[in-house]
Amino acid sequence: MSIHLQYFGLKKEPFSIVPDPSFLYPSHQHRQAVAHLKYGLDREGGFVLLSGEVGTGKTTLTRTMLQSIPAHIRVAYVLNSKLNETDLLASICDELSITLPTAKHLSFSKICIDGLNQDLLESHGKGQKTLIVVEEAQNLSDELLETLRLLSNLETNTHKLLHILLVGQPELVEILSKPSLRQLNQRVVSRFHLLPLDKTEVANYINHRLHQAGAARPIFEPGAINTVFNLTKGVPRLINLVCHQAMLGAYAYNSSTISVDLVKGAASEIFGQTRGFVPKKPVMAMLSLAFLILVSLGFLMFENTYFVTQKDRNQSAENIVEDLHTAQKKPNLIQSNVTKDSTSKDYIQNVQSTDTLISSGISQGNPQEVSASDNPLVNLLDIWGIKALAFFTTEEFIGIAQNNGLTAQRIESATLDEVLDLNRPGVVMIQQPDGRLESHLLVAINAESVTLLSKGKSRRVEHVSFNQQWTGNFLFLWRSPDMFELLRKGDVNKEGLSWLQTKFSQLDGSFERLITGGRFTDAVHKQVIVFQREQAINADGIVGKKTIMRLNQLTNAKIPRLVEGN
Repeated sequence: MSIHLQYFGLKKEPFSIVPDPSFLYPSHQHRQAVAHLKYGLDREGGFVLLSGEVGTGKTTLTRTMLQSIPAHIRVAYVLNSKLNETDLLASICDELSITLPTAKHLSFSKICIDGLNQDLLESHGKGQKTLIVVEEAQNLSDELLETLRLLSNLETNTHKLLHILLVGQPELVEILSKPSLRQLNQRVVSRFHLLPLDKTEVANYINHRLHQAGAARPIFEPGAINTVFNLTKGVPRLINLVCHQAMLGAYAYNSSTISVDLVKGAASEIFGQTRGFVPKKPVMAMLSLAFLILVSLGFLMFENTYFVTQKDRNQSAENIVEDLHTAQKKPNLIQSNVTKDSTSKDYIQNVQSTDTLISSGISQGNPQEVSASDNPLVNLLDIWGIKALAFFTTEEFIGIAQNNGLTAQRIESATLDEVLDLNRPGVVMIQQPDGRLESHLLVAINAESVTLLSKGKSRRVEHVSFNQQWTGNFLFLWRSPDMFELLRKGDVNKEGLSWLQTKFSQLDGSFERLITGGRFTDAVHKQVIVFQREQAINADGIVGKKTIMRLNQLTNAKIPRLVEGN
């Protein structure tokens, strides 16, 4: 460990320029970017575009997404974009572990494409998806981009076989707008441009990285953070360089905090220009800094650099969920006090945090009283009484929900009538006029309009306008009993049948409980059918999701609803 890290009581370097996913600050922009990437992967093939200026965090964001990608998605990660056609195809085949046959009278490109096509068909038959990620895609020639477009043509009669994520600088957008590449540009199903952080986010970014590195106290003075923003314009890589150099300077001057002058001095070292900082002891300061830099470099040579390996990409879904559950036991993630529908047991996690919890001010009977977070997933949890700090991926959201007895479910092509039938708040994806996708929390529906919450503000949208912009994607939460997920005729489940009879008793004070011995009998089956018919639910006599949700809704006034009184 470097000496200056020991001086500040840190466990690891907080401002390394290595794209380490564990340090990614989940800003509003980054969460929206992940939503776009995942939306693109949910579609049946095509291109997904992630662009941004140098140093805005594109690679870190991509690697974070790949770490939590589902196990059924295979990934070919192409780091070197300055390749010719045969090298690009060979790299993709190598990443996907495709063994290429030896064939005479065929070009190597033809052999690669045939091998890739056969492999994709086999993987599709196993229920797998395949994603090709190309970094620094602005370096790709028009010919290579056309090659990727032709690869995207690989398909069955009903499905595309490839997803291709292009990650690059802003000029990539200009390249794709060329008339000669219009066919590829029309196949981009989702795109997002990553901007630098704003002033507020820079402060959160610096403190987030310090906290992740083990800081137990503030290190940067407020004025110093403002100076960092002014000098770097919110570009994360420049923030890291300036902050790292400022910490070295603070150690050299035996300062416990980092001041405006130290930040200016660090910027002078990095940008090669004087910015009003004159050291009081220039000779000793320079010698100390030189020594520290040499020592730091010596230690850095032995530190592990993060690489995304095939093993990481193919991590099983079970391990991902296990990791999320482990993460939720750590500080700075979640604090909750939730009562399950079926019992009076409280599920409480008492977690200490150095950050401020998102305020609630919520009455579960009124879905429009939600927290002021700009993250719709945080607000959805808040409606259910779960206080969550900033998290990054949908997988983390699902893990937090599961840890509190809730099930997260997504419908890809929902209708407003289906959402009304569910009568639960949920996250919807809205397409903006410029093609960007934004996620909002749907909190209420009436005869004329829907109410959406975004960035702490609610607005009403008429049904026609909403349907024109909504992608049909709907992510909601519901609570199933502990003792079963499904009950049907012939099942033996004493606790499950007791839960069902209790719910019927709560609905009708004159209801006579059946003596079933814990078995789902004909009499119980008839009771369920009667209830389903009364509630306009498919009367199949099976106690499944819709029946459970309706029973909970009718017997628990605290269940969040889109339409009150239903």
